Amino acid sequence: MLVVMSVGATPEQIEAVADRIRQFGYTPHVIPGGIRTAIGITGNKGPEGRELLLMMPGVEDVVRITVGYKLVSRETHPQPSVFPIAGTAVGGAFTVIAGPCSVENEAMILETARFMTGLGVRLMRAGAFKPRTSPYSFQGLGEEGLAILAKARRETGIGIVTEVMDVEMADRVAEVADVLQVGTRNMQNYSLLRKLGTVRKPVLLKRGMAATVEEWLLAAEYLMAGGNRQVILCERGVRTFADHTRNTLDLSIVPVVKHLSHLPVIIDPSHGTGRAEYVPAMSRAALAAGADGLIVEVHPDPRCALSDGQQSLSFDGFRALYESLKPLADVLRVTLR
Repeated sequence: MLVVMSVGATPEQIEAVADRIRQFGYTPHVIPGGIRTAIGITGNKGPEGRELLLMMPGVEDVVRITVGYKLVSRETHPQPSVFPIAGTAVGGAFTVIAGPCSVENEAMILETARFMTGLGVRLMRAGAFKPRTSPYSFQGLGEEGLAILAKARRETGIGIVTEVMDVEMADRVAEVADVLQVGTRNMQNYSLLRKLGTVRKPVLLKRGMAATVEEWLLAAEYLMAGGNRQVILCERGVRTFADHTRNTLDLSIVPVVKHLSHLPVIIDPSHGTGRAEYVPAMSRAALAAGADGLIVEVHPDPRCALSDGQQSLSFDGFRALYESLKPLADVLRVTLR
């Protein structure tokens, strides 16, 4: 259920309603709005308590929510969410996140961070820990990689987006990262999602490689039900019968998710296509489709990359892509970050 408070409801009235919800054995989630406050309720399996809540001072209505992802739904939060991050924001504009697949060495990361900030890109992706299909592939530098990312952040001011793979390393990664990424293989790792629900850092949640929209949004609900309201959804392609690209990049998901949820949704055209030459076209298509941003793989020398070199743009290639987004963003009246 969702409790809609009256315009002008006092903090005391809001807290009284939250207390009553707790007395029922449910969990209240206070959602401040520009005009009025709403209180989402999780844990309730029916309309129990609705009439009593309607009688309380400051309550305008109590709405039944039928979807399982109550906190993710636009019914509980009609306005699109915007999350300030490292001097920029995700949501409400088109934010570009870019960088190498993995942290390979300090010189490469610092070179990339300086290149990105020089262009005006404020968020850099790079994996200290890398889940790979083959156990013999490069798995990342681990703790050494985190130290390198921390140095890049200190020296350039760029925000860091990096993957967290397990519960044990979540707090350590959160010390370095501005955004914690949950990869496609971990979208339904519920222990990890519960842990990240307690972390007060934005989480970038990639869609599972065979996940439905509902499964993806329910995974986001795990994070939000734990108290973390800063969730960014990322479409990175799904597995289908098609073999002309690495995955099938599902851009049709953008208007669907934005209709169902208030959370920002960004696109990963690098994993979505698996080929660097296809990334610019799909990036522009993502902007046209109404996405809130991109996460793109960029490497100083893709031919020498230790992972995903075939889908990584060179610096010159990324500069050309970034410049090509500007006139399209102007036509669409979208701010490019």
